[in-house]
Amino acid sequence: MSTGVLLMAYGTPETGEQVAPYFTHIRGGRAPTAEAVERLRRRYEQVGGRTPLLDITNRVRDGLEQSLAAKTNGMAPYRVYVGMKHWHPFIGDVLPRMATDGVTEVVAVALAPHYSRMSIGGYRKAVDDAAARLSPSPTIRFVDSWHLHPQFIQLLADGVREALGAWNASTRAQVVTVFSAHSLPVRIREWDDPYERQLAASCEAVAERAGLDNWRWAWQSAGDTGEPWLGPDIVSVLDTLHEQGTRHVLSVPIGFVSDHLEVLYDIDHEAKERAAALGMTLRRTRMPNADPAFIETLASVVAEAG
Repeated sequence: MSTGVLLMAYGTPETGEQVAPYFTHIRGGRAPTAEAVERLRRRYEQVGGRTPLLDITNRVRDGLEQSLAAKTNGMAPYRVYVGMKHWHPFIGDVLPRMATDGVTEVVAVALAPHYSRMSIGGYRKAVDDAAARLSPSPTIRFVDSWHLHPQFIQLLADGVREALGAWNASTRAQVVTVFSAHSLPVRIREWDDPYERQLAASCEAVAERAGLDNWRWAWQSAGDTGEPWLGPDIVSVLDTLHEQGTRHVLSVPIGFVSDHLEVLYDIDHEAKERAAALGMTLRRTRMPNADPAFIETLASVVAEAG
């Protein structure tokens, strides 16, 4: 019996030519307008033409495999594979390769700590669909969420304290911390979706661990789908904070763990540009990416699932 870990992330195009098919896949096969594709392509251009998401995920894969091997003294090694939801290497292509390699049990974990039917549910469907096409089908242990894992909370709290340290002591007391995550359509509330509750629980845990007294919540990265999305958006929150006299803001994109478009553009470009226009200083915490402490967090998540 061989156990494999399927480490999953959202996916990212590597070239400008890949933006249109990538966007089409996100939309379930419905082609976006040329204008929408061009808007997205320009965002990638603003961050250098591509994001490092795949590179980061591969580094996490390497570190996670080494960590799991060390924890088992090499006696029951886990093989770790990377699968993406919306771009290569697709989850649906990776799972059959795992089976060919002799993997009979799979621990599937997405690099997204909080569960929603619209987000993590999509990863689960991709895994289930791929597994259903295999004979025999591997045993799947799917990690739905890990938003309150103690090591994850500690890692984020450490990042908050580190980022606050960039301000001098007198200014630090005036900083407002703004947590954010990817917005989703308001209709998730009709399903009693746990996404908002899990995010609130993570924020409260990090704020308590980091000793934060002055923090806010914001959404970001809402889609343009013609239906209402959860708000307020982080740019609107910056406007409100400015009206209240705030001059220094720390951004904590708690819904994300890697540097990709929603962080590199939506926070580092769009939100910072708005803050600068308002005469505000906006800094953000560094992302977990392939930090050794984050890899150890994932190793614990996998071990607990297995």
